[in-house]
Amino acid sequence: MIRLAPWEVMMRPPDTSGASVIARLAAARPRGVPLTALWVAIVVAELVALRPVLWDREAPVQPIEVVLTLVGGSFAACGLIAWRRRPDSRSGMLMAGTGFAFIAVQLLGQVEGELASTVRVLGTDWWIFFFVALILTLHTGGRMQSRLDRLLVASYAVPLGVAQVAWMMFDPAVGGLLLAFPDPDVAHAIDRFQRGALACCCLATDVVVVARWWRSTGPRRRALLPSLAGAFALLCNAALLVNDLASGTRSQALLWLTACSFLTVPLAFLAGLLRSRLARGGLTDLILRLGSTRGAELQAALRRALGDPGLVLAFEGAPAAGAGRAVAPIERNGRRVAAIVYDVSLDDDPELVQAVASATAIALENERLHAESQQRLEEVRASRERIVAAGDAERRRLERNLHDGAQQRLVGIALQLRLLQNRLSGDDSVAELVTTASNELALSLAELRELARGIHPAVLEHGLPAALKSLAGRSPVPTTVSCDSRERLLEPVELAAYFVASEALANVAKYSKASHATVRLWRTGSVVTIEIADDGVGGADETLGSGLRGLADRVEALEGRLRVTSPRGGGTTVTAELPCGS
Repeated sequence: MIRLAPWEVMMRPPDTSGASVIARLAAARPRGVPLTALWVAIVVAELVALRPVLWDREAPVQPIEVVLTLVGGSFAACGLIAWRRRPDSRSGMLMAGTGFAFIAVQLLGQVEGELASTVRVLGTDWWIFFFVALILTLHTGGRMQSRLDRLLVASYAVPLGVAQVAWMMFDPAVGGLLLAFPDPDVAHAIDRFQRGALACCCLATDVVVVARWWRSTGPRRRALLPSLAGAFALLCNAALLVNDLASGTRSQALLWLTACSFLTVPLAFLAGLLRSRLARGGLTDLILRLGSTRGAELQAALRRALGDPGLVLAFEGAPAAGAGRAVAPIERNGRRVAAIVYDVSLDDDPELVQAVASATAIALENERLHAESQQRLEEVRASRERIVAAGDAERRRLERNLHDGAQQRLVGIALQLRLLQNRLSGDDSVAELVTTASNELALSLAELRELARGIHPAVLEHGLPAALKSLAGRSPVPTTVSCDSRERLLEPVELAAYFVASEALANVAKYSKASHATVRLWRTGSVVTIEIADDGVGGADETLGSGLRGLADRVEALEGRLRVTSPRGGGTTVTAELPCGS
């Protein structure tokens, strides 16, 4: 990889201060070491590796080594963050391992002795095993599941293991304890083979990573951005190696580009982490919107929240996850009521998935409560309609009974009194009594007819306009009737409109002190409107008394609306809007 020249490797002054850190890192087992201890180890290792820059001003400093040390620290820190977020994933361990391997090389440069120098040269690029395994398995949680992945990682053992040892056995400048057959020409040939083989391995890894990214879905592509950044870093390193083979000299521009390109990997990871945080920050808005979201809109909202256009909200059965898909069940009272089928790459942020699943559970519960509330409202409305219909039927029965029974009998008695009055000629006192009884009977008959009309207006059989004109004719206050709708309406609608007009005109006569009133009836689409207005004193309150309140109940039972407008001194207007079908 970024191989330092022999003089660059050997010129760093030895320092024993980092030996204890190296020993502690070598003895540490990642699964058994608390993350806090690893954070402390990163900080200590970085400070020791950067000692020449921070406080040992006399020691020579190679800027490229400072950059590589910072690269190692960024990998280690991001790896521990990823490890903490997803303890079940090995990607954080591989990223942290890459960073610690970077830092270890820099720490070995501060340890004096031929053994430390030999180990440093031998393991200069061993961090690549962690790095390549990371970018190849980021989509599988750090686990190599294909033979191709294992073959690619193992292929790096040829240039970085076999060829590295052979190069050190023949190169007298860097061989150290491994130097056995000093021969610069053979060492040069091995070095060229090593660089070429390493460049081929990097390019092969790039092809695999880019192909996987290209075939991936949108959410998986976002999750694979660190892999794509790693592939770019490997491409820069391959260009550096090819340039070394072609020109025989080290290009400082390519060297710096390659070193800095490795920083794109932790930056891509942090960008994904920021996107995840922003997505979680938008959950409040999601939950607010889910409260009024139903059906297909709910699925669309979830797709936007998770950035997965293929997300499916399943309600029936146990949906299969399928290739590259995962299932988040939504339960209520221990029973699955739905499930979210989403791209498995979103498991890199389980908190976000769980939060969206919880928000979905809340939305589904709200939807269930809303449906139950609507059902109850429908039941109440249907019950009110049945009550009104039953009352109207009873009114009609009473009106017929009065008309066919009591009224007819009273009419018969009145006729008999007439006949009796005609036969009485000599006794004036008896004739006067008969006349008085006849008049009282006529008055009772008129009141009975008025009562029957109030119970159920028979005049409605001739249509609502005729019934309204009959009301206006009997009103003590002069009333003008205007009907723009002449077609027959449903019987409950005509009854409601008639009783609204009847009660309103009765109130005009009793309370308004009006000189004139108007009754208007018109239809707009599927709504018929009746309006009764007067020029009286106003100040009517629909909450007082049972008349208007009863009318409001009748109108609302038909899903209509009753309004009363009555400013003081400005007259009163009663308006009823009644649905009447198409």
